[in-house]
Amino acid sequence: MDANPSATASRPANEVLAVQGLTVSFGERTVLDALDLTLQAGSTTALIGPSGAGKSTLLSAILGLLRADAGSITICGEAMQAGNSAATARIRREHIGMVFQDGYLIDELTPVENIIVPALVAGVPAADAEERAHSILTELGLTVQERATSSFSGGERQRIAIARALINSPQLLIADEPTGSLDPANRDRVMDTLMALPTQLGCAILLVTHDPVVAQRADHVMALADGKLTATVHQSGQAADR
Repeated sequence: MDANPSATASRPANEVLAVQGLTVSFGERTVLDALDLTLQAGSTTALIGPSGAGKSTLLSAILGLLRADAGSITICGEAMQAGNSAATARIRREHIGMVFQDGYLIDELTPVENIIVPALVAGVPAADAEERAHSILTELGLTVQERATSSFSGGERQRIAIARALINSPQLLIADEPTGSLDPANRDRVMDTLMALPTQLGCAILLVTHDPVVAQRADHVMALADGKLTATVHQSGQAADR
Protein backbone atom coordinates (compact mmCIF):
# COMPACT_ATOMS: atom_id res chain seq x y z
CA MET A 1 0.00 0.00 0.00
CA ASP A 2 1.34 3.41 -0.92
CA ALA A 3 1.86 5.92 1.85
CA ASN A 4 0.60 9.46 1.40
CA PRO A 5 3.18 11.73 3.01
CA SER A 6 1.19 14.87 2.26
CA ALA A 7 -2.02 13.60 3.86
CA THR A 8 -1.72 15.63 7.05
CA ALA A 9 -1.18 18.89 5.18
CA SER A 10 -3.91 18.40 2.59
CA ARG A 11 -6.73 16.64 4.44
CA PRO A 12 -9.86 18.54 5.48
CA ALA A 13 -9.87 19.48 9.14
CA ASN A 14 -12.83 17.22 9.94
CA GLU A 15 -11.67 14.17 7.94
CA VAL A 16 -11.03 11.19 10.22
CA LEU A 17 -10.66 8.33 7.73
CA ALA A 18 -9.73 8.41 4.05
CA VAL A 19 -9.53 5.17 2.06
CA GLN A 20 -8.44 5.75 -1.53
CA GLY A 21 -8.22 3.20 -4.33
CA LEU A 22 -8.01 0.25 -1.94
CA THR A 23 -7.59 -3.07 -3.73
CA VAL A 24 -7.27 -6.43 -1.97
CA SER A 25 -7.16 -9.78 -3.74
CA PHE A 26 -6.94 -13.35 -2.55
CA GLY A 27 -5.67 -15.49 -5.38
CA GLU A 28 -7.85 -14.89 -8.42
CA ARG A 29 -10.60 -13.18 -6.42
CA THR A 30 -10.63 -9.40 -6.02
CA VAL A 31 -12.39 -8.70 -2.73
CA LEU A 32 -11.96 -4.92 -2.67
CA ASP A 33 -11.69 -3.19 -6.04
CA ALA A 34 -10.24 0.35 -5.99
CA LEU A 35 -12.53 1.18 -3.08
CA ASP A 36 -12.90 4.72 -1.74
CA LEU A 37 -14.38 5.71 1.61
CA THR A 38 -14.22 8.93 3.62
CA LEU A 39 -15.52 9.46 7.16
CA GLN A 40 -15.98 12.86 8.74
CA ALA A 41 -15.84 13.74 12.42
CA GLY A 42 -19.25 13.80 14.06
CA SER A 43 -20.85 11.31 11.67
CA THR A 44 -21.92 7.68 11.61
CA THR A 45 -21.59 5.46 8.54
CA ALA A 46 -23.19 2.02 8.42
CA LEU A 47 -21.50 -0.62 6.26
CA ILE A 48 -23.82 -3.33 5.01
CA GLY A 49 -23.47 -6.24 2.60
CA PRO A 50 -23.85 -10.01 2.39
CA SER A 51 -21.50 -12.41 4.14
CA GLY A 52 -18.31 -12.73 2.13
CA ALA A 53 -18.68 -9.30 0.52
CA GLY A 54 -15.45 -8.07 2.09
CA LYS A 55 -16.58 -6.10 5.14
CA SER A 56 -14.14 -7.88 7.45
CA THR A 57 -11.39 -7.48 4.86
CA LEU A 58 -11.99 -3.73 4.77
CA LEU A 59 -11.88 -3.49 8.56
CA SER A 60 -8.67 -5.53 8.68
CA ALA A 61 -7.06 -3.20 6.16
CA ILE A 62 -8.16 -0.09 8.06
CA LEU A 63 -6.67 -1.55 11.25
CA GLY A 64 -3.37 -2.30 9.52
CA LEU A 65 -3.81 -6.05 9.91
CA LEU A 66 -3.91 -6.81 6.20
CA ARG A 67 -1.61 -5.68 3.41
CA ALA A 68 -3.46 -4.30 0.39
CA ASP A 69 -2.41 -4.73 -3.22
CA ALA A 70 -2.91 -1.04 -3.94
CA GLY A 71 -4.35 2.12 -2.45
CA SER A 72 -3.87 4.15 0.70
CA ILE A 73 -5.48 4.53 4.11
CA THR A 74 -5.03 7.60 6.27
CA ILE A 75 -6.41 7.98 9.77
CA CYS A 76 -6.42 11.49 11.19
CA GLY A 77 -3.92 12.38 8.49
CA GLU A 78 -1.50 9.56 9.29
CA ALA A 79 -0.78 6.84 6.74
CA MET A 80 -1.73 3.40 8.03
CA GLN A 81 0.74 0.75 6.94
CA ALA A 82 0.03 -2.96 7.37
CA GLY A 83 2.33 -4.86 9.69
CA ASN A 84 3.45 -5.05 13.29
CA SER A 85 5.47 -1.84 13.34
CA ALA A 86 5.48 0.48 16.32
CA ALA A 87 3.98 3.22 14.14
CA THR A 88 1.02 1.04 13.15
CA ALA A 89 0.39 0.05 16.76
CA ARG A 90 0.59 3.69 17.85
CA ILE A 91 -2.00 4.81 15.26
CA ARG A 92 -4.38 2.07 16.42
CA ARG A 93 -3.82 2.94 20.06
CA GLU A 94 -4.14 6.71 19.68
CA HIS A 95 -6.85 7.06 17.04
CA ILE A 96 -9.04 3.93 16.93
CA GLY A 97 -11.51 2.33 19.33
CA MET A 98 -13.09 -1.07 18.63
CA VAL A 99 -16.41 -2.58 19.71
CA PHE A 100 -17.00 -6.23 18.81
CA GLN A 101 -20.16 -8.33 18.62
CA ASP A 102 -19.34 -10.33 21.74
CA GLY A 103 -17.59 -7.56 23.66
CA TYR A 104 -14.45 -9.58 24.47
CA LEU A 105 -14.52 -8.42 28.06
CA ILE A 106 -12.65 -10.26 30.78
CA ASP A 107 -15.37 -11.87 32.88
CA GLU A 108 -13.43 -11.92 36.14
CA LEU A 109 -12.66 -8.19 36.10
CA THR A 110 -15.01 -5.44 37.19
CA PRO A 111 -16.37 -3.04 34.55
CA VAL A 112 -13.85 -0.33 35.44
CA GLU A 113 -10.99 -2.83 35.40
CA ASN A 114 -12.07 -3.90 31.91
CA ILE A 115 -12.45 -0.33 30.69
CA ILE A 116 -8.97 0.78 31.75
CA VAL A 117 -7.05 -2.08 30.08
CA PRO A 118 -6.31 -0.17 26.82
CA ALA A 119 -5.22 2.88 28.81
CA LEU A 120 -2.82 0.83 30.90
CA VAL A 121 -1.38 -0.69 27.72
CA ALA A 122 -0.88 2.86 26.44
CA GLY A 123 1.11 3.72 29.56
CA VAL A 124 -1.51 5.79 31.38
CA PRO A 125 -1.08 5.64 35.19
CA ALA A 126 -3.73 3.45 36.81
CA ALA A 127 -5.21 6.26 38.92
CA ASP A 128 -5.61 8.51 35.88
CA ALA A 129 -7.11 5.67 33.85
CA GLU A 130 -9.66 4.90 36.57
CA GLU A 131 -10.65 8.56 36.79
CA ARG A 132 -11.11 8.63 33.01
CA ALA A 133 -13.19 5.41 33.14
CA HIS A 134 -15.57 6.85 35.72
CA SER A 135 -15.85 10.03 33.65
CA ILE A 136 -16.79 8.02 30.54
CA LEU A 137 -19.37 6.01 32.46
CA THR A 138 -20.91 9.27 33.64
CA GLU A 139 -20.92 10.70 30.09
CA LEU A 140 -22.67 7.56 28.86
CA GLY A 141 -25.19 7.68 31.68
CA LEU A 142 -24.10 4.27 32.98
CA THR A 143 -24.13 3.23 36.61
CA VAL A 144 -22.29 -0.03 37.22
CA GLN A 145 -21.55 -1.85 40.43
CA GLU A 146 -18.05 -3.05 41.13
CA ARG A 147 -18.67 -6.73 40.64
CA ALA A 148 -17.50 -9.28 38.09
CA THR A 149 -18.42 -8.28 34.54
CA SER A 150 -19.79 -11.79 33.95
CA SER A 151 -22.78 -10.90 36.14
CA PHE A 152 -24.03 -8.16 33.81
CA SER A 153 -26.60 -8.58 31.03
CA GLY A 154 -25.64 -8.68 27.37
CA GLY A 155 -26.76 -5.10 26.78
CA GLU A 156 -24.90 -3.83 29.83
CA ARG A 157 -21.75 -5.67 28.75
CA GLN A 158 -21.89 -4.08 25.31
CA ARG A 159 -22.18 -0.61 26.81
CA ILE A 160 -19.22 -1.41 29.05
CA ALA A 161 -17.35 -2.47 25.90
CA ILE A 162 -18.22 0.88 24.31
CA ALA A 163 -16.81 2.67 27.35
CA ARG A 164 -13.62 0.61 27.03
CA ALA A 165 -13.34 1.58 23.35
CA LEU A 166 -13.49 5.26 24.36
CA ILE A 167 -10.86 5.17 27.11
CA ASN A 168 -8.06 6.49 24.86
CA SER A 169 -10.30 9.18 23.28
CA PRO A 170 -10.30 7.74 19.73
CA GLN A 171 -11.30 9.85 16.75
CA LEU A 172 -12.48 6.73 14.89
CA LEU A 173 -14.77 4.18 16.51
CA ILE A 174 -15.25 0.91 14.62
CA ALA A 175 -18.25 -1.13 15.75
CA ASP A 176 -18.35 -4.61 14.20
CA GLU A 177 -21.86 -6.08 14.60
CA PRO A 178 -22.17 -4.52 18.08
CA THR A 179 -25.83 -5.55 18.44
CA GLY A 180 -25.67 -8.90 16.66
CA SER A 181 -26.10 -10.95 19.85
CA LEU A 182 -28.73 -8.76 21.50
CA ASP A 183 -32.51 -8.84 21.72
CA PRO A 184 -34.39 -5.84 20.25
CA ALA A 185 -34.69 -3.97 23.56
CA ASN A 186 -30.98 -4.22 24.36
CA ARG A 187 -30.13 -3.55 20.71
CA ASP A 188 -31.96 -0.24 20.91
CA ARG A 189 -30.27 0.73 24.20
CA VAL A 190 -26.81 0.01 22.81
CA MET A 191 -27.61 1.93 19.62
CA ASP A 192 -28.85 4.89 21.68
CA THR A 193 -25.46 4.93 23.38
CA LEU A 194 -23.50 4.62 20.13
CA MET A 195 -25.49 7.16 18.13
CA ALA A 196 -24.98 9.86 20.77
CA LEU A 197 -21.18 9.63 20.59
CA PRO A 198 -20.44 11.60 17.40
CA THR A 199 -22.29 14.61 18.81
CA GLN A 200 -20.95 14.19 22.34
CA LEU A 201 -17.33 13.46 21.44
CA GLY A 202 -16.90 14.55 17.83
CA CYS A 203 -15.71 11.12 16.70
CA ALA A 204 -16.60 9.25 13.52
CA ILE A 205 -18.24 5.83 13.71
CA LEU A 206 -17.94 3.05 11.15
CA LEU A 207 -20.70 0.57 11.97
CA VAL A 208 -20.78 -2.88 10.36
CA THR A 209 -24.17 -4.55 10.59
CA HIS A 210 -26.54 -7.02 8.97
CA ASP A 211 -29.51 -5.46 10.78
CA PRO A 212 -31.46 -2.94 8.66
CA VAL A 213 -32.97 -1.41 11.80
CA VAL A 214 -29.47 -0.62 13.04
CA ALA A 215 -28.24 0.62 9.66
CA GLN A 216 -31.15 3.03 9.29
CA ARG A 217 -30.00 4.93 12.37
CA ALA A 218 -26.70 5.93 10.76
CA ASP A 219 -26.16 9.22 8.95
CA HIS A 220 -24.91 7.38 5.87
CA VAL A 221 -25.38 3.80 4.68
CA MET A 222 -22.87 2.19 2.32
CA ALA A 223 -23.43 -1.20 0.67
CA LEU A 224 -20.41 -3.34 -0.19
CA ALA A 225 -20.78 -5.74 -3.11
CA ASP A 226 -18.47 -6.93 -5.88
CA GLY A 227 -15.59 -5.07 -4.28
CA LYS A 228 -17.28 -1.68 -4.54
CA LEU A 229 -19.10 0.62 -2.14
CA THR A 230 -22.43 2.08 -3.17
CA ALA A 231 -24.37 4.75 -1.31
CA THR A 232 -27.87 3.59 -0.45
CA VAL A 233 -30.98 5.69 0.00
CA HIS A 234 -31.35 6.82 3.60
CA GLN A 235 -34.62 7.12 5.50
CA SER A 236 -34.64 10.81 4.64
CA GLY A 237 -34.75 9.83 0.95
CA GLN A 238 -31.29 11.24 0.32
CA ALA A 239 -28.42 9.10 -0.94
CA ALA A 240 -25.51 8.74 1.46
CA ASP A 241 -22.36 10.52 0.37
CA ARG A 242 -19.61 8.37 -0.95
